Amino acid sequence: MRVAVTGTPGTGKTTAVTLAETPLSTIHLNSVVREQGLTTGHDEQRDSAIADIEAVVSHLDGRDDILVESHLAHHVPADRVIVLRCHPATLERRLEARGEPASTAAENAESEALDLVLSAAVERHGSERVYEVDTTDREPSAVAADIEAVVAGERDPTAGTVSFLEYL
Repeated sequence: MRVAVTGTPGTGKTTAVTLAETPLSTIHLNSVVREQGLTTGHDEQRDSAIADIEAVVSHLDGRDDILVESHLAHHVPADRVIVLRCHPATLERRLEARGEPASTAAENAESEALDLVLSAAVERHGSERVYEVDTTDREPSAVAADIEAVVAGERDPTAGTVSFLEYL
């Protein structure tokens, strides 16, 4: 089985996945991209590497029983995709608190309000394999328990149940 845990930066992916107890091996995809040089260049405006998604998919080819965590995880083949969501205002505060520029925090908050990661996940994997988890005002351990429930098959798909359009 392959499970992807994705979401806009700041939704709590790394923290929740670290706390989740599953039988799957965890792959923190952003680290793999950096360590293996799986990039196509550098985005000067955002001062970040541009991941080579084809190279990432190839790198993961043949690996099963994994949980892939990253804001890019929905781009890799997966049996289940967990999209962590967070209210954009909360997301913006989280990102600024960890030192992100205000422009980056605002861009990510807008992306979250527009459901960009969710839409991409549903387009690639179908709504029957996508599980939304709202992390706003929730303890990371509760989010981890939701991830565990999805991995164990104890939760039904829930794409399209979270909306932050009022933020716009």
